[in-house]
Amino acid sequence: MSINNIFGIAGSALNAQMVRMNTSASNMANAGSTASSEADAYKAKRPVFEALLSEQQANVNQNRVGGVKVVSITDDMTAHGQIHDPGNPNADENGIVYLSNVNEVGEMVEMMAAARSYQNNVEVINTARQLMMRTLDLTKA
Repeated sequence: MSINNIFGIAGSALNAQMVRMNTSASNMANAGSTASSEADAYKAKRPVFEALLSEQQANVNQNRVGGVKVVSITDDMTAHGQIHDPGNPNADENGIVYLSNVNEVGEMVEMMAAARSYQNNVEVINTARQLMMRTLDLTKA
């Protein structure tokens, strides 16, 4: 495994965790939204990752195996909450308002986990860089 593989694998993980963080931030931003029907209510988004285990899975112009890529972003199909609020402009004919299915506590946990994974991959890159620099220092002696 070459040093470029280490940086490529860690870089793909950084990208995946950034997508995870962005979807979680989007979910948090839409947590308080309401709608007049369950179909129109905001559905939390979840990224779907795939491990790159073979050359066929890798991106074009990528000569390494390993890492992760974002396959898609799917809707969370958890049930939506609903409240009776006839005065709300989003209320249906029965006075029901549909809430988003975002669990704010769960999203905070998701954001913290994504941030921690991101930090771990930054540490991988820093360690690989330090090892490269030490190797170069050995050749100077």
